[in-house]
Amino acid sequence: MKEHIIISFRITIALLVITCGVYPLLVWAVGQLAFHHRANGSLITRSGRIIGSELIGQNFSSERYFHGRPSAVDYDATHSGGSNLGATSKKLEERIATAARTFSSWPIPADAVTTSASGLDPHISPANALLQVSRVARARGLEERRVRALVEAHTEGRFLGVFGEPRVNVLLLNLALERGVS
Repeated sequence: MKEHIIISFRITIALLVITCGVYPLLVWAVGQLAFHHRANGSLITRSGRIIGSELIGQNFSSERYFHGRPSAVDYDATHSGGSNLGATSKKLEERIATAARTFSSWPIPADAVTTSASGLDPHISPANALLQVSRVARARGLEERRVRALVEAHTEGRFLGVFGEPRVNVLLLNLALERGVS
């Protein structure tokens, strides 16, 4: 019996070292070597200062910038989460109606008036971005075709051509807008 306990203890220690030490270290090393930018949060820097992440949405409220999806958590990553309002919620209906009134053309893409599950979604649909082209162009005194071309240049396709939906990263689009016209 004592021999079985010693063997069990040794196996437990060996598995502990492998699963809590060796394996995480191996995964970390592969991430750092093969996917350094993504493994470190896909941070975007300007003049040596971190200005955001490709993976976490930010609140852009100026008319000069494209706006992301509405956020139920005001883009606060420490409180990530959706609104948890159900499809029959009167509060949800009122919030969507209020958001829809800010747009002057129809149809309005769903992601322009509804929050994402995390409240931190960095992407919008191409339809949502194109709906904002007139406002951004007017606020910056640009031709709409130039702004539309930026949206089209920053539209990402489906993963492997099959999975997901086309999308536009709002931060990257706004940075391109600044580089291209400021």
